Amino acid sequence: MIIKTEKLTKEYDVGSQKVKALDGIDLSVEKGEFISIMGPSGSGKTTLMNIIGCLDTPSDGSYHLNGKSVSDLSEDELANIRNEEIGFVFQSFHLLARNSAFDNVMLPLKYAGTNKKDAIKRSNEALEKVGLSDRSNHTPSELSGGQQQRVAIARALVNNPSILFADEPTGNLDSKTGADVMNIFKEFRIQIVAILKDLKGDAKLPEGTLLESIIVEPPRDRLHGELATNAAMVVAKQAKKKPNCSGRAYS
Repeated sequence: MIIKTEKLTKEYDVGSQKVKALDGIDLSVEKGEFISIMGPSGSGKTTLMNIIGCLDTPSDGSYHLNGKSVSDLSEDELANIRNEEIGFVFQSFHLLARNSAFDNVMLPLKYAGTNKKDAIKRSNEALEKVGLSDRSNHTPSELSGGQQQRVAIARALVNNPSILFADEPTGNLDSKTGADVMNIFKEFRIQIVAILKDLKGDAKLPEGTLLESIIVEPPRDRLHGELATNAAMVVAKQAKKKPNCSGRAYS
């Protein structure tokens, strides 16, 4: 089991009130699965990704990553996990504007203390995987949106992570370029967790993904007793069996 959460809860203090973003999320992810978490803005998708990506901590519940209890890890251990075991791809690319594509990709290796010769080799290989070997010396301003996102994917892959988290990776791209980016994800045989808005507002998932698999139950509006329909999350897997996921996500 790569990812396993039990009764995961996240609350935020907003003035004198507590806002519950996640309520009792149980999620298990097996090795080699492609996971897509879908839902509208405010449904708790990014909150969930930040926690399972070791960028944030839950208010309650447990989270095990590769068999390790994340709550028992020190800050240094968490930093090492984020740098060596996890790759991140964000909607806004987050590339360094004055650095070339090659330098952006090599940055995680510098932080990891990789020797220069190996870092150069791995950076070139990562750019080749995403089809940008001929653009390695270009800065982000000299690249299209799709090319910038591919640089961000190469940067996320350069450390050979066991898990890749992608937070709305096609949100700033047109539909064709977004589909191309999703197809790039399909080619890599690593654990991938993608955060998407919904099926209409985002690129299509890789062929074989089970969209009907599970719905994370939305909360009931406490004033009116009706379902808050803007707070549902769908978890889909590219796998033969249905995923094991339950809980509530709050807007």
